[in-house]
Amino acid sequence: MEKFQNTNLNLPPASASELTGMQSVRATFRLSKQAIQTINVVAAQLGIRQKSLFDHLMEDAERLASVANEIEQPISGVQERVQKTFVISRKTLTNLEHISQSSNAPRDMLIEYSVRRLQPIIEKEQEKQEKRKKIVKEFKQMMIGARQLLEKAGDLLDDDDPVFSRLTAAVNYSLNSHQHMAEFVKKGEDLAALEPDA
Repeated sequence: MEKFQNTNLNLPPASASELTGMQSVRATFRLSKQAIQTINVVAAQLGIRQKSLFDHLMEDAERLASVANEIEQPISGVQERVQKTFVISRKTLTNLEHISQSSNAPRDMLIEYSVRRLQPIIEKEQEKQEKRKKIVKEFKQMMIGARQLLEKAGDLLDDDDPVFSRLTAAVNYSLNSHQHMAEFVKKGEDLAALEPDA
């Protein structure tokens, strides 16, 4: 069998530093309970890993430096902090430590302030969550009518009647869909507990 060859591919070579930067490392921070909860809930709601969320927030050194300039000295409204270990990329940790040293801003506070940038995403998801709840509630009411129609069809038609069979399949499929939607909405209930930063 002839091997596939394509001489037109001009892929950029991966450097050792780029590959090393993608490595996962464990890093421990002391964060407020609200920051930890925000990281957990947003990652779960968006269906992404916490590592990806950290990368998004802190891989841009220039943006991280601007976050460092926002940190108040002394820091107002400091909450009780909890020690928490996260898996993040080596590049993210390197950026975080570099900006921390160059700006004299604690790593933990850089993360706290970076997490605040998630607030617009949280508010948007909270709005979607309320809309989802209304739709799922209306769908549930529709399913009550569908079950009643299925019971009526069962009284009027034979079990092997094509219309009854199709209706049964449609109602069962809809019930299953409602269950999945309800589970997704329930998973998003933690969004309501995320309060805006003071």
